[in-house]
Amino acid sequence: MRRRSPRRLLGVLASALVAFTVLSSASTAGAAQTATAPAAAPAAAQPLSTSTPVVFVHGYTGNASNWATALSVFQLNGWSSSKLFAYEYNSYGNNVSNAQGLASFVNNVKSRTGASKVAIVNHSMGGLVSQYYLKVLGGNTSVSHLASIAGANHGTTYAGACLIYTTCQQMYPGSSFISQITAGDETPGDTRYASWYSACDGIILPYTSTRLSGATNNNVACQTHIGFLADTVVLGQIARFVAS
Repeated sequence: MRRRSPRRLLGVLASALVAFTVLSSASTAGAAQTATAPAAAPAAAQPLSTSTPVVFVHGYTGNASNWATALSVFQLNGWSSSKLFAYEYNSYGNNVSNAQGLASFVNNVKSRTGASKVAIVNHSMGGLVSQYYLKVLGGNTSVSHLASIAGANHGTTYAGACLIYTTCQQMYPGSSFISQITAGDETPGDTRYASWYSACDGIILPYTSTRLSGATNNNVACQTHIGFLADTVVLGQIARFVAS
């Protein structure tokens, strides 16, 4: 047998080493690919919940009938009529008393429905009643969502037309009542807050008064103060917000 030269033997060994390295790398890559976890599937969208009782709080000189359209919209969005409640209060009294009455009303709703929390939807001066309840009386622990529709949350100069009433004095910008509910955190607790307001409001002056620091504030292109109560688009948005 012919003896191979040392140089040729070295060439053969080098070729074998290269081939082994390539095969080893391919095997390692294949193993790594097999071990890699498959890409996570996109998270499923959270279903909307219509089990939360909703308390509607009217505005100055209003009453439960103001919410006729809202009640219909919420029922169309899945709420049972047994989970929808309208709180009525004295528009000419005192908003501190009105907020205390709201606290009692919410406790009663919780007792009747077995719910640990309710959602609140307010309009106009109902914003003051609601904010006092959530912030000053600690009601935020009983409220999952708060939706303020054209709320007089920072007051309105329009209240100057009715200053003979305590509620209007409290609703005027710069009042001690306004200062109390706007000082520090305007959206306390774990409650989710949102507002809807419009430059065409005409009653909440300035119209930006409704916005709350820390809330989702929705600027509606053009809607009047009373028109909001019949705006099925806005009310539908609010129903979906409360269900989220």
